[in-house]
Amino acid sequence: MRIGLHVGVGKGLDAAVDYAERLGCTAVQIFSSNPRTYRVSAIDRPAYARFKIRTRVAGIDPVAIHTSYLINLASDDPKIVSGSVRLLKNDLQVAAAGGIAFVNTHLGSYGARPRADGFAQVVIALAEVLADIPPDVFLVMENSAGAGQLCGGTLDELGEFVRALDHPQLGVCLDTAHSWAAGYPLDTKSGVDAFIDLAEREISLGRLKMFHFNDTQIPLGGHRDRHWHIGEGLIGFEGFRALAAHPELRGKTAILETPGDEGDDARNMQTIKMIFEGATA
Repeated sequence: MRIGLHVGVGKGLDAAVDYAERLGCTAVQIFSSNPRTYRVSAIDRPAYARFKIRTRVAGIDPVAIHTSYLINLASDDPKIVSGSVRLLKNDLQVAAAGGIAFVNTHLGSYGARPRADGFAQVVIALAEVLADIPPDVFLVMENSAGAGQLCGGTLDELGEFVRALDHPQLGVCLDTAHSWAAGYPLDTKSGVDAFIDLAEREISLGRLKMFHFNDTQIPLGGHRDRHWHIGEGLIGFEGFRALAAHPELRGKTAILETPGDEGDDARNMQTIKMIFEGATA
């Protein structure tokens, strides 16, 4: 698997590559802009052209963009849906400019509306986005922790979106902390095997483009999104070792979104690399 971190770009794209390279990443995830605003800025194409070259030279491939936290394709407010679609389309264009393979997004919340109505709204919005998707970029739906009316909290619902749209550039990202919080036990080999088998049946592993590897201290099925350090939570070493050793996941991408500073990032990268080395020895 290609392993990396979510890296801040506040000091610029070059600094983000330096950071990822220093910590031994072979993949990386970034925000293209402030993730807590609907504002869209002009794309700095020369900067992203340099970023494309620098990541390739550093052996960092693939790269993912994580979209704004404000995106809600299931909203019953047309302004929110319109703003969400605009953000997604912009990130896809940024991805094309920077040679970035994946644009990873949450889908939003159904709110108080019937889930069937919200589901239909998400399909319409995703179809609009996918109609303009650049070549060589995948739009990747991330699973949620399943709290309340959040979209995509189960593998079968993600599969329903995949089947409803049937677009070759639509993929899935599975976050381990979210999956655990949604009730999937990933702390043993048998649990991981069952999870991957279900993912194959519901979404197909060809659609599974990336993982977010995060441990968690939330109880199984707790429906709360809280990330923790690799091997120090309830998924633990055994769970991540089973993921690392699973033959169907070779060649996939895993991004760590663990909390803390550079020291924590370095420790988490060392831990996941140690797990992978032990699992594949």
